[in-house]
Parts: sequence; structure tokens; C-alpha cells
Amino acid sequence: MYSRVCDLFGIKYPVIAGGMVWCSGWRLAAAVSNAGGLGLIGAGSMTPELLREHIAKCRDAVDGKTFGVNVPLMSQMAPDFIKVIAEEHVPVVFTSAGSPKKWTSFLHDNGIKVAHVVASSVFAAKCEQAGVDAVVAEGFEAGGHNGKEETSTMCLIPAVRKATSLPLIAAGGIATGRGILATRVLGAEGVQIGTRFALTQESSASEAFKLRCLDLGEGDTKLLLRKLSPTRLAKGGFYTKIEEAENEGASAERLLDIIGLGATKRGIFDGDIETGEIEIGQTSALLRGKPIQTVSQVFDELVSEYNEALEALK
Repeated sequence: MYSRVCDLFGIKYPVIAGGMVWCSGWRLAAAVSNAGGLGLIGAGSMTPELLREHIAKCRDAVDGKTFGVNVPLMSQMAPDFIKVIAEEHVPVVFTSAGSPKKWTSFLHDNGIKVAHVVASSVFAAKCEQAGVDAVVAEGFEAGGHNGKEETSTMCLIPAVRKATSLPLIAAGGIATGRGILATRVLGAEGVQIGTRFALTQESSASEAFKLRCLDLGEGDTKLLLRKLSPTRLAKGGFYTKIEEAENEGASAERLLDIIGLGATKRGIFDGDIETGEIEIGQTSALLRGKPIQTVSQVFDELVSEYNEALEALK
């Protein structure tokens, strides 16, 4: 699996965990880093003070291994997150949902490597102009918030590969070793995996959320909320309310009223699978029937499947 992504971040495998709200606390980040990948703390569901606490605990748990933080730039607290990250000397930051120009130079000045998440080749080229160290190209198979272009990973990766010479990390629809190998053939040099790590024992998501997602089949997730920010949701009570409202032509304001406050926390962290927002990717169907695994078990499967698939191609 070796690639220049390994050298860039100082990791054994070019496998990065998504910085997912209500899932990616210090335990998940540390477990991924300790298994040889790059674990990310998801700042999006934290306060700056809580982020500082998770950074300290993760640093203690990884014993010198690299970890990072994911910062959604659309968050009003993004400047505060960046300040905490710089003060705590976090080695890597993955930014998303905004322009990488605003903070990349500042982060570099503080010795921090920067990767930015995009959903199109146009924005990938802008990332290179902004000076980021790597680009994450995320297809619309991914869970949670997606690009408005709705480009699939199979189409997005080769397009981004043409648009930039930066180290390219594929995301969206990747949950197996065979999936990792497929992205490498298309031009990616690493992968960012969300759904599979969200459903591990070390994820801070509730057990009810994990069990529900491990019972999803093909077609049980859908991209909704296009008038706000396209979001992949699992079928359930919340999903049905949103779908019915959109079919009736609900405005963005009406959709915000339906969502209310704390819907994502209720669904993912509190385990209210009926009225809470269940964000998860299409690869949940590939995991149907699996137990809730440890991160170490996931890595063992990813590496063995990758090597078996590579050998079969030979």
C-alpha cells in the first residue's frame, strides 16, 4: 500500500479516518493512528475547549505517532479551532467546507501539514494554488455532507488526478481492501474512510446508531437536503420527514424548521434512530451483518483484502 502519502504524514498505511461529527473523538483517532493509519479528531461537533481536551488525550494515546484534526471551515468556531490546533502543535489538519486559502499559510507557518477536501477537479486545482500539501477528492457515495456536483468517486478521482499533481486521497464509497486498490488504479495515492470507522468499537457514536447502520441494505441511504447542503441519510423517521417535505417543494427555511436543533447529535451520539438524523455512506450496505469491529480488526481486513486482490490481478 505504500505511497508518498505515507511519507507526507509519517504513517505506515495511506489510510485516513474521516473526521466525522459525533464519531471521531480521541479514541477513534488514536486507534487508527496506532494501527498504522492517520486518525483525525472531528472538531465539527466540539467546542474549542473540548477539542483541546481531545487533542491532549489523543497525543498521550498515540505515543509519538501522527494524528490530526478535521476542521469544517463553514463553522463559526473555525477560527477558534485553528487557534487551539496551532497552540497544541497538532501535526496535521484536514479542512473542508470552505476555501483553503484562508488558513493554509497560517497553518504552514506553525509547522502544520494541510489537506483539503473537494468534490470537483476545479476546486482541486484551486487547492494546489492555495498551497495545500494534499487534496482529498470525495465522491457523492460518502455519508453526511456532500458536494453539490454529486460526482461519483469513480469519475471524480481520475478527473482530479488530471487537474493537480498534489498527493491525492480518495474518499466516498471505500470500505474494503479491494476498494482501496480500485482507487489506486484510478490515480489516488491514499484513501479516507468514514463509514467503516464510524461503526467500530472505538467510534464515539452510539451502539444503536452502529447497529442500525450495520443493518442497512442497498438503496437504504439517499442524498437529501439539496436546498441546504446535500447530505446522505439513512432511511428512518427523520429521513421520511425530509423526503416528504422535499417532494412537496419545501423551502430551505421550512427544511431548517423540520431539522431543528441537535438532530445529528440525537441520531448519531444519542442513538435516537427514529427522530434523529442518521448520516452514513453507501458502503454501509457492504458491511451489512458484520459485528461492531475494533479498528485493529478493520485494518487487518483492509490490508489482507488489498494484498489478495493485488495478487489476483497479477
